[in-house]
Amino acid sequence: MTSQNTVIREVTKDVWTFSCPFSRFGIIPFGGRSTAIKLSSGDVWVLASTPLNDATKTKLDELGPVKYIVGADAVHHLFLGEFKKQYPSAKMFAPEEAIQKKTKEGLAFDGSWGKDPEGTLYGFESEIQHRFLAGHQNKEVVFFHPASKTLIEADLLLNMPAREQYSKTSSSGNIPLIGGWVNPWSGLHKKLAWATATDKAAMKRDCTAIDQWDFTRIIPCHGDVIEEKGKDAFRELFQAFLVD
Repeated sequence: MTSQNTVIREVTKDVWTFSCPFSRFGIIPFGGRSTAIKLSSGDVWVLASTPLNDATKTKLDELGPVKYIVGADAVHHLFLGEFKKQYPSAKMFAPEEAIQKKTKEGLAFDGSWGKDPEGTLYGFESEIQHRFLAGHQNKEVVFFHPASKTLIEADLLLNMPAREQYSKTSSSGNIPLIGGWVNPWSGLHKKLAWATATDKAAMKRDCTAIDQWDFTRIIPCHGDVIEEKGKDAFRELFQAFLVD
C-alpha cells in the first residue's frame, strides 16, 4: 500500500493511527489500521497490521525507537516481518497461531499468547494492559492504554464503513449490499460476535474482564475509530457475554 493512501493522525496524546485501504478477498472493503503508542520512556509500542510504507516509517522514526511490535490475532500477521526487518532490536509478540504461520520466514518472537503461561509479562504492562481471548476463533488479543482511556483491537469489534481508511481513495469504504450494518449497534454484528466465539464460557470471562477497564475510545483495525462512548459500544455488542 502506497504512502499516498495512508492517513496518519494523532488520535490523542501519544497515540497515533495509520489507516489505509484493505479489501478482504480483494473485494470487501474492510480497511486496515496500525496503532502506535509513544511510551513515557520515549520508546514506541506498535500494533503492526498494515504495510510499513515510507510515510509510516517516517512517522514511527519521529516518535522514537520502536521497542515493541505486536500481532493482535491469528490473522493479523502479514506485515510483522516488514516491521521486524526495519526494527531488528524490537521485541515481537503474537498469538501462537500467528507465530506458526510465520515459521517459513524464520522470524524470532519474544512471546506467544496462547503458549506462554497466563499472567506472563512482556515489558509494556505498566502503560499498556492486554487480554488474550482464547475463546475467539481468531485468538484475539485486546490492549488497553489507561493514560488515554483507549481500547485497541483487531477483529473483535468492527465499526464499518471504513470511511477514514478509504478517505484518500475514490471508494466510500461501504461494504456492498451490507453498507454500514457492521457496527457494534447492529444485530448483524452481534450475530457475528456470537458465531465467532468458539468457547462461550471463555468469551464471557474475558469480555467481562475487559469491561472492567476504564476506556472511552476504541481503535479497531477495521472501520472508523470510536472516539467517544466506546464502553457503551462494547457493552452493546457483547451484552450476551457480560456477566452481571
